[in-house]
Amino acid sequence: MRVTIQKLQQWKQEKRPIVCLTAWDYAIAQLLDMAGVDVILVGDSLAMVALGHSSTLPVTLDEMIHHTKAVCRGVSRAMVVCDLPFLTYQRDISQAVESAGRILKETDATAVKLEGGYPAMIDTVSRLTEVGIPVMAHIGLTPQSVRLLGYKKQGQTPQQQEKILKQALALEQAGAFAIVLEHMNEELAATITASLQIPTIGIGAGKNCDGQVLVTADLLGLSEKIPPFAKPYIPLRDIILQAVTRFADDVKSHQFP
Repeated sequence: MRVTIQKLQQWKQEKRPIVCLTAWDYAIAQLLDMAGVDVILVGDSLAMVALGHSSTLPVTLDEMIHHTKAVCRGVSRAMVVCDLPFLTYQRDISQAVESAGRILKETDATAVKLEGGYPAMIDTVSRLTEVGIPVMAHIGLTPQSVRLLGYKKQGQTPQQQEKILKQALALEQAGAFAIVLEHMNEELAATITASLQIPTIGIGAGKNCDGQVLVTADLLGLSEKIPPFAKPYIPLRDIILQAVTRFADDVKSHQFP
């Protein structure tokens, strides 16, 4: 049975942690789904891990839809959420509705995710949910604002903490069904989680969120650089390199086939 928004909210009340990972193709999505991951995020991080860009900014809506289709083909249980890429929803509400609507019409994703909690984004979330598009919000470190914020930890001062808490409350009021809290003060994340009726999904936000998400390439040790809050569970980059090197050596030495 598919994971639903209602099931996520039920798990928050039951204090059952929500498991979330990213995927960018059929093979990875199928394995995550088989392993019991609850939410599979087709994150715009695929710009870096799958397409080789230096940030998330260059990925297009067409590319996100293409990868989301592939991910959905590998999933039978998990909820699939697709990131809205940079400058496909920030211009105005009409643009956001059109972009998010394309994702729901052209893929089997359940919801979209967007970044930011400033007033215009609150209005955007409200409008999207009003027309029936489920929204997962994302505050704290927002990678699409990397040119402005960098990758530094958020919520380090009382003023910043108050601002982020207000954003979380406003996003819930606007209709978001869950909120990603990224790379922020752990106490702030705990306060937000306790203040909301909707689930929080942490990434570098401590242990008190309702769920946790990682970029799967980081978890598998595939990434060239691992964020300080990520935990590689296997050095897959080295394992693949060793295997391919052995194959190449066998071919060159006439030992394969």
